Amino acid sequence: MKREAKIKRNGVRVSAMLPVDLGGEPGFAHDVSASGMFLEADASYALGSKISLAMNLDTPWGKVVFECQGTVVRLEPHDGKVGVAVQFTQSTSAPVAHAPTAKRASKKVVAR
Repeated sequence: MKREAKIKRNGVRVSAMLPVDLGGEPGFAHDVSASGMFLEADASYALGSKISLAMNLDTPWGKVVFECQGTVVRLEPHDGKVGVAVQFTQSTSAPVAHAPTAKRASKKVVAR
């Protein structure tokens, strides 16, 4: 009998459709948990490769930028794009006013 390996998930998954910045490439997160996410992207990735991403989130305390690094643990075709399962290895969050990513974005908006 053949057994399939299963990836253990930590925490509750939340279904969502959140825009994700993959280092200048756009993507969309579909399922998010404290330990990882499944996202859809145009870019190609290799199994086991490192990935960095950022998301802007609205929270009850204001806008926050969530930045994380992770490892690609699964790849699959997904609606004409690449489905990428990422296990987080490191993450940070900061109010938009204090986050480096947000500052770069706000400079572009303010510049004339």
